[in-house]
Amino acid sequence: SDDELFEFQVLLGLIITNGPGTISAQGSKGAVSADGPEMPDRVQVNKAFIGFLTHTGFAHGGNGYEAAAFLIEQFKDTSLKAADDKNHGLDLDAMALEYSNKYKAYKAEQKTIGNLEYAKVPCINHPIFKGKDINFDPREEFVRKLFEEKGISNVFLDYYHSIVNSMFKAKVSKNVYCVNIDAVIAVILLKMVWGEYKAGNLAEADIETSSFATFLFGRMIGCAAEIDDHTFRGKNMDTRTPASKCSYVG
Repeated sequence: SDDELFEFQVLLGLIITNGPGTISAQGSKGAVSADGPEMPDRVQVNKAFIGFLTHTGFAHGGNGYEAAAFLIEQFKDTSLKAADDKNHGLDLDAMALEYSNKYKAYKAEQKTIGNLEYAKVPCINHPIFKGKDINFDPREEFVRKLFEEKGISNVFLDYYHSIVNSMFKAKVSKNVYCVNIDAVIAVILLKMVWGEYKAGNLAEADIETSSFATFLFGRMIGCAAEIDDHTFRGKNMDTRTPASKCSYVG
């Protein structure tokens, strides 16, 4: 549908790059720099794309699945058949509060036994967008408002906002955390495959694979741009981009 195509376009736009210093781009630029961009004809583009692939993995590219796995656990036993159904009949706030109370007990138990590496709720809070009574990741806020204007609904994104509010109500957090941009990527992807998952045509492992494949698909576009840029603007043995040559595009 047109809505699904629009959501997929937004998803790819979010994945293309994290900026010139992102790890996947470093792999591409490192390969270009090793060949010697001061003589562009020597640059082997195929090797640069291998550099992109070797610089992606579970932490960079695969971690979006953690949010999908979290959401699957919350919704797999519900009657939800379509993530865009506005009349889903689920009390998201009640579901979120029940989870937050359980998480509060789990967190306290783990701290009691001295385990500070307890499981965290994925894709909430942010090292920059924090410290206020109610926090927002401006990137997530932009996408959410964009979807609202288009009349596009996503129960998983709604649930994420219920989660951050319920965690504050349950006194798990001292303020209302933001829902960060990684959650947006996860909820768009999960919405796309939810029907197939509920029908038994997709296993959770398939969703993990599709999550990583989607990341690679979008990031390949960004790394192609990095390869081209560094081939004609970079220096031998140097992957840096001078700050003076960086500009905002948007």
